[in-house]
Amino acid sequence: MNRNVAAILTSLGATLFSLPALGQIVSADPSQAPAGIYRLEASHSQLLFSILHLGLTQYYGRFDRLSGTLNFDSRQPEKSITSINVDISGIDTPSSQLNAELKGASVFDAARFPQAAFKSTAIARIGATAGTITGDLTLHGVTKSVTFAANFVGGKPDPFNGVYAIGFSATGTIKRTDFGLTGMSWEPMVSDDVTLIIQAMFDQEKR
Repeated sequence: MNRNVAAILTSLGATLFSLPALGQIVSADPSQAPAGIYRLEASHSQLLFSILHLGLTQYYGRFDRLSGTLNFDSRQPEKSITSINVDISGIDTPSSQLNAELKGASVFDAARFPQAAFKSTAIARIGATAGTITGDLTLHGVTKSVTFAANFVGGKPDPFNGVYAIGFSATGTIKRTDFGLTGMSWEPMVSDDVTLIIQAMFDQEKR
């Protein structure tokens, strides 16, 4: 075997054996997760949105900058409380021109309303891992109650920092006009309904 190839394989093997234990089993049972305060792991959480364009296709975008906390009750998840903040300037779509318009005064007006916020007010459990999360969504200076269909994906120790991590997915639909988002140059071509798609990972707060 070529010495260079052998050296590369040896180095790769050493790297793989030195990695954290990535194969730890994920538990889909919420009661197995430690109760307490968790913080959103922003680099592995996403808030996507989709809106029907021309009645033909769903146009997707996302908000890149998120923060938040979760006070998790593993025995009674319906008693948990979460609060999420969204930096509006982190909006991202395939069009840089559209990004600028969305941040501008005619749409989100990020200068006046730099953040959106969601604070849970009620959680209902409708299955072993499924439920609904209702809360107050403040967007563009308007606060409305919104309900998301949510699912507890699972929990396990985070192999990269040693703390326990839990994951959730959620979807919900809002009407953009409810929040005063009507100043778009392309408004006649897009629907009023906006679907929000959430993938949220939380790391247990270190004591």
